[in-house]
Amino acid sequence: MPVITVCGELVIDLIPAGAPQPGAAPQYTAFPGGNALNVAVAAARLGAVSHLMARVGPGPFGALLRGHASRNGVGTDAMLDAAEPVSLAVVELAADGSAGYSFHTVGAADWQWSADELARAWPAGTRIVHVGSISSWTPPGSAAIADLVARVRADGTALVSFDPNVRPGLITDADAVRAQVELLRRTADVVKVSAEDLHWLDPGADLDATALAWAAEGPSLVVVTDGGEPLRAARPDGTLLRRRPPVVDVVDTVGAGDSLAAGLFAGLVRTGVLTAAALRALPEPDLVALLDDAALVAALACTRAGADPPTLAELEAARAR
Repeated sequence: MPVITVCGELVIDLIPAGAPQPGAAPQYTAFPGGNALNVAVAAARLGAVSHLMARVGPGPFGALLRGHASRNGVGTDAMLDAAEPVSLAVVELAADGSAGYSFHTVGAADWQWSADELARAWPAGTRIVHVGSISSWTPPGSAAIADLVARVRADGTALVSFDPNVRPGLITDADAVRAQVELLRRTADVVKVSAEDLHWLDPGADLDATALAWAAEGPSLVVVTDGGEPLRAARPDGTLLRRRPPVVDVVDTVGAGDSLAAGLFAGLVRTGVLTAAALRALPEPDLVALLDDAALVAALACTRAGADPPTLAELEAARAR
């Protein structure tokens, strides 16, 4: 089967364990997470062959991350041992289950990629490569990642996907991050971006107009998510689709966007849409079916704590309902 390769950071999500008690210190449960790990695990659970390119820090958190990937069927041969520590994210949950993050990432392993490491780790058979989030716009490793996906896009050997997944609290040079995001979105064949990210990248931006403008500048598909509101999907020919996600009882939204991306990738693999030309030529009803499946994957992930995406069997059962 074609390989989905995900390159990016690993993060331990510290999620509140129940409601805080007056006068007591808050308690947290450590969940393996991070954009790259979440996408790779979600794709594997959906029956796709996924590999994770990541730099793994030492200690129990590193072992937890590597074990989580392996147990979920993710290829771990491209997970390189690193001396630097694992990134941490302390999660704060709002009443509606939406998540806020406080990151502890200074000197972490995720941002230190070199061109040699990326070349050595690249999995054979890769037909979709996904990059994004903090590692895609944090130097020094971000430059090496951008060079890698530019070569892949130029060669046409794999579809390139990008999700900026902006974390403003980690950004010290906003202009540099915006420039890196622009470079990567123009390089990608598929762009998945949240409305929250768009509002940071371009305050006051109109979601419809921005999706269409981005789709005209290089990608074959731009998907804009907006929580429980309809997602937008823009194509280079000026088509703009809107699809309303399923209504579910939300526990939290951790990993929802990552699950949606994985659902889309798994659908592209299942239908054999593995080139930019094939994606551009995909009939609208077929694209709608892929988008609806991806949105359902994300919705199911929201019904469980932490980044816990559904299996293929769970997706098929939910689709049948």
